[in-house]
Amino acid sequence: MAKEEKRNTQAAFNKAMKSLGALEVSYAKFRVSMAGKARLKVYKKLASLLRNRFSLMNALDVMYDSITDGGKHPSEPMAIAIASWGKALQNGYAFSDALKGWAPSRERLMLSVGDVSDMESALLNLIRVAEGTDKMLKPIIGAIAYPSFLLLMSVLVIYAIGAYMVPPMEDAAPNARWSGTAKDLVNVSHWIQKNWLLAFSFFPALFIIIYATIGIWTGPTRKAIDDMPPWSMYKMFMGITWLLSLSALIKGGVPISVALSSLRRDSNRYLQERIDRAMDFIKNGDNLGQALSKTKLNFPDKDIVADLRIYAELDNFEDALDKLANDWLDESAEAVEAKASILNMIAMFAISGIIAWAVFGVFEMQDQITSAMG
Repeated sequence: MAKEEKRNTQAAFNKAMKSLGALEVSYAKFRVSMAGKARLKVYKKLASLLRNRFSLMNALDVMYDSITDGGKHPSEPMAIAIASWGKALQNGYAFSDALKGWAPSRERLMLSVGDVSDMESALLNLIRVAEGTDKMLKPIIGAIAYPSFLLLMSVLVIYAIGAYMVPPMEDAAPNARWSGTAKDLVNVSHWIQKNWLLAFSFFPALFIIIYATIGIWTGPTRKAIDDMPPWSMYKMFMGITWLLSLSALIKGGVPISVALSSLRRDSNRYLQERIDRAMDFIKNGDNLGQALSKTKLNFPDKDIVADLRIYAELDNFEDALDKLANDWLDESAEAVEAKASILNMIAMFAISGIIAWAVFGVFEMQDQITSAMG
């Protein structure tokens, strides 16, 4: 009976893939590779089915049948993905290799541990890392987005006052000699009318530059500003993601040096620099904590490095690292939310100060117009 079910599953996957064109498969790959939440949902269902003693092939077959509604909608991107994975498994590929082109290399790396030991555990570790990363990412985005919006609003307020309120008041008293805040407001008005494009493009350009360079900027200058926002938040995010991934691989039985080398392949220049520096010391016999300490980069975090120097000598290092990574995730999410509140408050004070300055300047202009006309 089991053999018959296996043959039916294989036939279903082969039939599904034969009925699809190359364009449909390419489009499905693009959609699935960009849909992190959809992949995570699939991983959760797979882990649940494996826990209930389904084979990986049968689990994929059940999910394919569910997604296509009994084969009625075989062109759904995730259905195409599952059919492709099933066919690759039939051809002798490991599950992590079957996901090539469908999922990021870091996900495939973590699932490769399951290919040789326990797929359910590998999936659960991957789910934990993905959810941890998402948990960290949301408050970071919130911490940056709202202050950025308020900064752009402050530029808009200055432009509106300088372009629409100040010129009519200047026309009302062409011979007035402005002084104090009124003079400053007039000067800003003249500048922003001439340079409005620069004023409105400054912050967006700054954000684009930071976004484009934050993952590739390395060296002593990067270390000097790594504790300043937004770079400090990026450091925290990368540190947590890296530590969670490292913990999952080590818990899956991968040696530290191999795990670091594997994670390096999927890293940007910022993380590669930190991994390379640590690996140099590990090759000389230092444990993970000692190696990270000797890099003097305080990555992933100064306190975490101090803890790792202790835990790396323990017999149950894998469990200690796992607990450390998850505890730091919870603490960091709270820390980012606290920093977000501070940044929001600073931004609110900034825009309030700008509006107060502009209103005070307008009142001074009115007083000086009255004096000039009297």
